[in-house]
Amino acid sequence: MPEDSKREAYNLPPTRTPESDRITSVPNPAHLIQTVFDYVVDAPITFVREWIERQQAKNKFYYYHQKFRRVPDLSECLEGDYLCYFEAEAQWRRDRLVDQEIVEIIRERLGACKHREGPNQFQNCAKEAELLAQVTKAYQDRYGDLGVHGNARTCLMKQKHRMMEERKAKANDSQ
Repeated sequence: MPEDSKREAYNLPPTRTPESDRITSVPNPAHLIQTVFDYVVDAPITFVREWIERQQAKNKFYYYHQKFRRVPDLSECLEGDYLCYFEAEAQWRRDRLVDQEIVEIIRERLGACKHREGPNQFQNCAKEAELLAQVTKAYQDRYGDLGVHGNARTCLMKQKHRMMEERKAKANDSQ
């Protein structure tokens, strides 16, 4: 192959980029600041975070499955035990919310069954309708007519009065 005559005019680029050889007696301040930051700020924070993550990995806590211990009912609290009153009230409120959700779930199931069955809903959804009637009656017996300001004490009194009426009715029927 003939030698290129214009090689001097069009030099080939160097095969490797040369390394800059800037050696000075003054250190680079950006490098110094980065090193100080790494050792003073980043290293301790990273160590503490990794230690906390190791501790949390040992004791996993699932907040969305919180289980409360059952506390004594208001009728089991001693007179003047205000902490027991407060815990019984909180337990009653949680129970009421759970019962409301149960009624709502059964109602949604009945609605889905009616939607799915269409014109045959009366015969095919009778079991769900009966279950909804039982659940709403139980909810109404326990929490009905308490109003907005209902609490554990008024609910307990309502249950007591209902039991007394049932005993009177039973005594009148037996005579």
